[in-house]
Amino acid sequence: MIDHRRLGRELEIFHSVPMVGAGLPIWLPAGAAARHAIEEYLRELERRHGYQHVYSPPLAHREMYERSGHLAHFGDEMFPAMDGLHLRPSLCPHHAMVYASRGRSYRDLPLRVAELGPMYREERSGVLGGLARVRAVSLNDAHIFCAEEQVVDELEAVFRLMRRAHEAVRIEPLRYRLSLPEEGGRFVESTAMLRAALDRVGVSYVDAIGEAAFYGPKIDVQIADPAGREWTLSTIQVDFHQPDRFDLSYVDADKSRRKPVMIHRSLLGSMERLMGHLLEVHNGWLPSWCAPVQLVVLPVHDAQQGYAADIAQQASSNGLRVEVWADGSLAARIRRTAARRVPHVAVVGERERADGSVVLRAPGAAALPLREAIRVVREDCEAPLGE
Repeated sequence: MIDHRRLGRELEIFHSVPMVGAGLPIWLPAGAAARHAIEEYLRELERRHGYQHVYSPPLAHREMYERSGHLAHFGDEMFPAMDGLHLRPSLCPHHAMVYASRGRSYRDLPLRVAELGPMYREERSGVLGGLARVRAVSLNDAHIFCAEEQVVDELEAVFRLMRRAHEAVRIEPLRYRLSLPEEGGRFVESTAMLRAALDRVGVSYVDAIGEAAFYGPKIDVQIADPAGREWTLSTIQVDFHQPDRFDLSYVDADKSRRKPVMIHRSLLGSMERLMGHLLEVHNGWLPSWCAPVQLVVLPVHDAQQGYAADIAQQASSNGLRVEVWADGSLAARIRRTAARRVPHVAVVGERERADGSVVLRAPGAAALPLREAIRVVREDCEAPLGE
């Protein structure tokens, strides 16, 4: 069975050490490179679709989590207070403060606030494992503040954006789950909005009674690991609760004051759980645009090392993550590129050095001029942002 913990060690993606603590993985250079590529892809994708990115501190006074309701509902999972400050279990209250930073009118809506930020859960040591369950979570999070009549349109747009992100990392959801409270009560309206959006995008889903967030129902995008265990990766949630708790409002066209609706959404969930899942479902072969090393240059003999360094420099100048491997036999180095899941390998011998060409290792590959070879690799390694 493919296990991301084993792959994580073999590919030097992350490291866990008791001195740091359980559930607190250290991202090594290869893992950090892959994670950075995914983060940059998400930021640019969101920017192109009207999101504004912010930074917020990973802790706040107890009062904020009392008001948001997180202390009452997540208190057992929050780390103890330090001088009245708690490490946050969620980014939601901070984004409510972004909205509240100035007066808002209907012309400001929808306001889409995004952040890839840290949050912390004091998970029991017995449930921690690799990257799937951790105590320090880096979440691809966003909150949309909108008028009630905008909610379904925004939900539909989130769904379509989420699909693009899933396609980019080549994952297929297992199923969609509409997570509902035990009793509908005051959540009837938000449930209807989520059902309407699901119907618009035409996906089948199952109802999951009792799985709602404390502030409302949500759509959970479920994935399965190679062992068949089910996890939640992405979520979309509709919240009337926190805008009320924080007294958020905007001035409507008729000069009346109204409360916005808050949509919580994450396209790819936490970087930790996402990376663990990608390692397992792709057996370590990450999509080339987020592979830790996208191109390795292999000089056949010492005489080609200077030319190999020139290739690496030009490839790096074109935005590629590239390394030169010169130690050991050529056959051993080629085997190592497969073991390290490198998508592109360039072999350069004396003929290539003499005529300024490159052979990209592939069935039936022919020598290409250096500039053309770099173009081929760069095009394959471009993040799939689309138009």
